[in-house]
Amino acid sequence: MKDKACICFLQWALPHLHMRWPGFRKVHGQVCKRLGRRLEELDLCNLISYRMYLENHPLEWHILDSMCRITISRFFRDRGVYESLQSQIFPEFIKNARRTGNKTLSCWCIGAASGEEPYSLSLLWELSGLKRYNTDFKILATEVDQLMINRARNGCYPKSSIRELPPEMKTRGFSRKENQFCLKETFKKRVHILQQDIRNELPESSFHLILCRNLVFTYFSRELQKKILQQILKRLKPGGALVIGSHEELPLALPSLVPWMPGRAIYRRQA
Repeated sequence: MKDKACICFLQWALPHLHMRWPGFRKVHGQVCKRLGRRLEELDLCNLISYRMYLENHPLEWHILDSMCRITISRFFRDRGVYESLQSQIFPEFIKNARRTGNKTLSCWCIGAASGEEPYSLSLLWELSGLKRYNTDFKILATEVDQLMINRARNGCYPKSSIRELPPEMKTRGFSRKENQFCLKETFKKRVHILQQDIRNELPESSFHLILCRNLVFTYFSRELQKKILQQILKRLKPGGALVIGSHEELPLALPSLVPWMPGRAIYRRQA
């Protein structure tokens, strides 16, 4: 399959899935490889034939949707985000929690893939001294792909996935098993993993911290982004923080969301 043909196909197909081509520009190779394998499974000669197949088999759109999931992730991705959480945001949350008598902080990681992001937060909380303030920290991680969920629950990763972790976290957080680094159970237990598709289903709870990075505001259509942002905002506690990807931007300006600090894609929900 030629790259140009795949690009043309994606530019046609993605809007039907409420996704947008610009988000896939740098990573479309992943999707094109999956499309190539799907053509072989269906014994189709090219993407023109596959387009006709889609038009005659509506259920195939669900399979195409699953082939368009991008699951690039690693521990401490965009390390500056975690540094900001540790030095500024978590201390403020803890201060407010102690003032109000709240003993539990809550976090929601959207599109958690294989668990690298929520487990990074667990490691940060456990090993940076934050838990000494007698405030609990509970993390909900939602992901649509069952294969990714299984990997997250298994908690074992290649060396490349942990390369950005501080050395102490690598040493104290993982056990070596052959060529894999497996997260110790003490860091897994505060993370609850749930299968959900953010486009159709959201948790009922509200959260102090929501991370929505490199998914909604990269791959989804602008209209869908706006819809989901409104739903996310309903689940963000006043004074809470919304973190998006470092190269992302919100699809609309909301008076209740203001930048937390310069140079970071972190927003505070005003009370």
